[in-house]
Amino acid sequence: MQLHQLKPIHKRRNKRRRGRGGKRGTYSGRGIKGQRSRAGAKFQPIIREMIKKYPKLKGYRQKVRKKIQVEINIAILEEKFKSGEEINPKVLIEKGIIRKIKDRVPEVKILGKGELKKKLTIEDCKVSKAAKEKIKKAGGSVK
Repeated sequence: MQLHQLKPIHKRRNKRRRGRGGKRGTYSGRGIKGQRSRAGAKFQPIIREMIKKYPKLKGYRQKVRKKIQVEINIAILEEKFKSGEEINPKVLIEKGIIRKIKDRVPEVKILGKGELKKKLTIEDCKVSKAAKEKIKKAGGSVK
């Protein structure tokens, strides 16, 4: 069988033509009033209604990105790092302590839960007051 040999199984049905009078009576199957009953009725596209519902704000708006923050306690740093090591978000990702969120390196905050006896240098991280005191007591520094 080839394309030119294909034929439809059922007969073609003609589209009903509205507004032609004849046996359909005075309104010709269109009802009485309204947009559908008039000649050349045009319906608004649905997207137009959606656009109307949005608030009209002036100026260019950028999408505000939420700051992603991860908290780490000092006790974890005590376990995972040796004395004299530098700590920053990239090192924490390499060691598997934290991970990237949506392909972005999160902001790291170090909290003061636990004890620290190792001398550590902390960079590019937020540090709580309690954590800062414990780091400095152990002989470390915060940059």
